[in-house]
Amino acid sequence: MALHRAVKEGLLDASIDLVISNMRKAPALDYCRDNDLEYVVIKKKDFQDREAYFDHVGNIADQRGIDLIVLAGFMLLVSRDFVERFWGKLINIHPALLPSFPGLDANKQVFEHGVKVTGCTVFFVDDGCDTGPIIAQKCVPVLEDDTLKSMSERVLKAEHDTLWRACKLILEDKVKIEDRRKVVITEDK
Repeated sequence: MALHRAVKEGLLDASIDLVISNMRKAPALDYCRDNDLEYVVIKKKDFQDREAYFDHVGNIADQRGIDLIVLAGFMLLVSRDFVERFWGKLINIHPALLPSFPGLDANKQVFEHGVKVTGCTVFFVDDGCDTGPIIAQKCVPVLEDDTLKSMSERVLKAEHDTLWRACKLILEDKVKIEDRRKVVITEDK
């Protein structure tokens, strides 16, 4: 939704060519229907294994000439072959300042640990869980009177802003990965 809004507002010179979900009832699909965005549901259980599933998804991306794959809200670990096939074109966003609090329930982990600053991270996907090279991060203070809900809402707002900005940098060819770990961003191309 955040990427679509950024495109509509002229902040991001891109198009959303296809939304792929592994869940038929994902809230994002309601948004797609309401905004005439093409989507498809591809369930992992319909394939022999994870590799076959991601091979199929990769074939769709190749057929459509997709320039950037964004895994926002996509809660499956991708296969190693998929990572290699789309290395440098495959990103994700996480609701914490990685490498701290990777995996599921990041906001809950942050809140329960009592940290004073959290945020979000946009990163290139590698074959680990939230371990890829970091493209962008945005800090969000954890307030004394925060609840898990209020903190999570502020983190989500930061995610929405950070994701489109990271996509813009990548699509403008201002992001380079060095030695598969370090990300270098150039402002002028």
